Amino acid sequence: MTVQDNKLDKLRKLATPLESSKTTRVSHLQKVGAHAERFLESLPQLHVYAPAGPRDDAIAAFAIPELPESLDDALRALDEYVDGIGHNLGSSRFFAYIPSGGLYESALADYLAAVSNRYAGVGAAAPGATRMEHVMLRWLADVVGYPAAAEGDLTSGGSMATLSAILTAREACNVRSADITSSVVYVTGHTHHTFRKALHVAGLAECEIRELPLDANLRMDCTALRTTLQEDRRAGLRPWLIAASAGTTDAGAVDPLDEIADIAAEFGVWMHVDAAYGGAFALCDEGRQRLKGIERSDSLILDPHKGFFLPCGIGVVLVRDGQKLYDAYHARGTYMQDVAGDTERSPCDYSAELTRPFRALRFWLPFKVHGSRAFAAALEEKLLLAEYFYIECGKIPDLELGPGPDLSIVTFRFCPESMDADIASRALVDAISRDGRVLLASTTIAGRFTIRMAILTYHTHIEDVDMALQVIKECTAVIR
Repeated sequence: MTVQDNKLDKLRKLATPLESSKTTRVSHLQKVGAHAERFLESLPQLHVYAPAGPRDDAIAAFAIPELPESLDDALRALDEYVDGIGHNLGSSRFFAYIPSGGLYESALADYLAAVSNRYAGVGAAAPGATRMEHVMLRWLADVVGYPAAAEGDLTSGGSMATLSAILTAREACNVRSADITSSVVYVTGHTHHTFRKALHVAGLAECEIRELPLDANLRMDCTALRTTLQEDRRAGLRPWLIAASAGTTDAGAVDPLDEIADIAAEFGVWMHVDAAYGGAFALCDEGRQRLKGIERSDSLILDPHKGFFLPCGIGVVLVRDGQKLYDAYHARGTYMQDVAGDTERSPCDYSAELTRPFRALRFWLPFKVHGSRAFAAALEEKLLLAEYFYIECGKIPDLELGPGPDLSIVTFRFCPESMDADIASRALVDAISRDGRVLLASTTIAGRFTIRMAILTYHTHIEDVDMALQVIKECTAVIR
């Protein structure tokens, strides 16, 4: 045996623990499962928000050791410095921002996807995984009413899905560098801020951006849209992209999608819909009616970690004419010549990603074991709960309601005679947060501090909404 052989033997022994034995795997899985069960069982008792402890303690607990430490120690650090602080997204009384449910079956799917470690970028490498992704995308296209020619991609979230849609629109509309300053994009004040970020990343920050007014229901004003398009055309500019919303983050408003589609067709402009929050409601009959016109858009995004209750980390972009998505992204390296003739659909041809995880499994497994009917029922329930909250909120003294909910977000302000409404509303949000039983968030609408109630988590039911109403009543009584 040479010196080199001795070194290889030593290194192999040091690295051997990475190759877990069956005994170790079973033990670790049992401990992780028990940890997960303790967390899930504790959810009803946990505050919806808990402040973090000293930062230095957490940093020390997360330090990477040179020598191994026990899984028990790692799980204790997770329990103390991660699970128990910050926003508790798994709570049925989390009504802030846009709630994310975190279905258990998706967690199991992530485990299975990581264990098998399927590379899901190229069809030839993992045909089963890529076929599953295509099935989920095709199913979603059917849900929103897109034609058979539609294509899509599973992304890491809505931000990347938005970027993909914008890049596709840029290529499909042939917006070249010399055209950017004369090309016009149409948004509203409630268009999600990641849309402008995506324009910047796509090299389109110098486009003319028209911020259109909102109507009384906080939806895009289509009269203003048509007028602005006409004015820009007369000025020699090139209108090319309208950003509509199917459920704004601020107020949950759904823009008049059918009318916007008419205008987009008339002017030959690409129509994109941000349906990150609202798109899932197309799965239930009532929600589909409220999203009428979305099927006429050129592209849309949807976040399954919102309306389909999956854990954070999955978004969808759909393009009505799938060839345009393919044309925007298809590329091949010479080192991939061995699969050049493969006929399997490859997700990398519809995405900026080449390396990508097996995302489809976390989407597919919950629908496989629960069926789409359960999801549709949960979504319709949220629509009804929002209407219920809106009605009951109107019975609480000194609350000023925003427009009736288009989907499952309700906005309101606290306006007692004795206080400035902005100050009183801010005090109410702070009081609710300190109370800890429920969590609401705020936004600014028309320059006014506004409180938001977002109802979306799958295990939120009427008793949770009643708790929110009770907390609001108690807190307003104290502030007043």
